[in-house]
Amino acid sequence: MGENIRMAASLYINYILLGMINLIIALHMGFLTVQFDTDAAAISMLISAIGIGKLFGLSFAGKLSDSLGRKPMVITAGILYVIFLIAVPFSPTYGIAFAFALLAGMGNSILDTSTYPALIEGFPKRASSATVLVKAFMSIGATILPLMITFFIAKELFYGYTFFIMAFVFLINAVHLTTVKFPKANMVVVEPGTDNNGENKKKAEPHFAVKPRFWREGVTVIFIGFTSVSLFMIIQTWMATFAEEIIGMDESTAINLLSYYSFGGFITVILLATMLDRVFRPVTILILYPLIAIAALSALLFVTNYYVLVVIAFILGLCTSGLFQLAVTLMAEFFPGRKGTSTAFVTLSSSIAFIVIPSLTGLINRHIGVTYIFLFEIAVAVVAMALAVFVSVRYRKIFNITTRKRVLWRNP
Repeated sequence: MGENIRMAASLYINYILLGMINLIIALHMGFLTVQFDTDAAAISMLISAIGIGKLFGLSFAGKLSDSLGRKPMVITAGILYVIFLIAVPFSPTYGIAFAFALLAGMGNSILDTSTYPALIEGFPKRASSATVLVKAFMSIGATILPLMITFFIAKELFYGYTFFIMAFVFLINAVHLTTVKFPKANMVVVEPGTDNNGENKKKAEPHFAVKPRFWREGVTVIFIGFTSVSLFMIIQTWMATFAEEIIGMDESTAINLLSYYSFGGFITVILLATMLDRVFRPVTILILYPLIAIAALSALLFVTNYYVLVVIAFILGLCTSGLFQLAVTLMAEFFPGRKGTSTAFVTLSSSIAFIVIPSLTGLINRHIGVTYIFLFEIAVAVVAMALAVFVSVRYRKIFNITTRKRVLWRNP
């Protein structure tokens, strides 16, 4: 168990940094538009490039994670991020920066398809808690980054220092991971009656009352993955812009709203990690959180008071964080035999969101206005809630919840 905790600590450090990377392009939009002599819509396409890279990486990342193991893939992802973080501030042209953003997207796919299965295998009895903590550490990173940026702005220092600090931590953590032991990928159990050599083994599977189907449950969870990423991605990318253009805040104050948003995300995933396997049914969270988001987003469109906006940002952080991690764990529970591959399918949805959402919202901002981006987000939240209602009904049938009293997320 001690070695698993050491592994988890290093994996969570990577996700602190990933939480910063998810914001780093959007929060440096002003610097990058000057560096590449372009506009905000073009810089948002750099975020889309990360999604394109993720999509390409998914063609091999899940399979390699299952065949080569989690450890070498996690280390590879860290090295790819080091290259990205060092290269972007020195990129002389937009095209070169775009290419390195593609590389970062590949690293994201490799990291997701190796980290989530490793956590599920390392902590099988608390898999949902272990995976949702990923979002907690991403929220820590997303809280730290705006503070770093405002510090460098105040000191009039080169914006690239933020990138270089993150690259250094990624590199140190990758070196440390070479000394860490990971659990065996897709662990097996010995069936009763087998000999001591364990010749008759098969992968552990829950007892399904109705066998889950990929075209039904699998596809639904994939769409939940898409909507969950879309919800937090729109806020992270455009809340600061909305606060500046519509409400009239200065740049530093607008950016700091994202710290409150990220702090809300951190609080909610700590609560989820503590209570998921004991009190709450995660599918209920997948229904409830988008409903709260709809209310908070509606209020955002009509409020101009700074302190009320802080509260709204915090609530949005509470109700849009951890949903993707719940989708990943749910997919692994429906299809437990190949966790790396099943994780890759949900990660596929996030890569599509990384491609589609920045491009689409960038166009909305360019041709209609930033307010309509948040109207679009309300529509996404409605779809997310409807998908969660459907998968909740299917989950109850598959695991026969109507006749067996147990926590929804717990393995039968």
